[in-house]
Amino acid sequence: MMHTSDSLAAELQRLRDRPRADAAPPVLSLFVIDVQGDAAAYERRLRSMISPAVRLGSTADFEQEGLPVGDVPDWFAAVSSQQPEQAPQFARAGRDRYAEHTGGGRPWELRDWLYRFDPDEDSRGWEWWDAAPVGSSRVHVWVDSWGESFFGCQDLLWGAYTAGAVRIDGPTVQQSAVWSAERNTTR
Repeated sequence: MMHTSDSLAAELQRLRDRPRADAAPPVLSLFVIDVQGDAAAYERRLRSMISPAVRLGSTADFEQEGLPVGDVPDWFAAVSSQQPEQAPQFARAGRDRYAEHTGGGRPWELRDWLYRFDPDEDSRGWEWWDAAPVGSSRVHVWVDSWGESFFGCQDLLWGAYTAGAVRIDGPTVQQSAVWSAERNTTR
């Protein structure tokens, strides 16, 4: 699925404000994320890291040598660099957990990660839908994978782990009614 300027604008809006319960497609994909520390703080970090990437997708010229990265959180830029030791502990631990989860997957460099949000790049098989704490140390992240149960999401896993995930299960395809019911019971 190619991302369009309209779909990126809608995705950015969902990152800012939770979508209405009746706005969902028929199915969504769920990631169940266990975190160390405060689940609400984790959710804010995750949104703060994905939002600038989606915004770049709708505004940046990906043909240029460099991308403007001023809105990318410092912690994420550091963990996605050649000097990850400058990142906070939660991000460094997430970097290690990503490698474990992916069987030794290499860390993402910031530039490569941001290029996944180029609307002409078709390897990002998801769009942000919603996220919410569902307990003191668990967050549900919902994405639109256009009904696919298997889709390119290594970029999302990188972000989720480096934001402070301890463990990630998923994705699992769920009827959107599951998200809607959850959305109506979480802030």
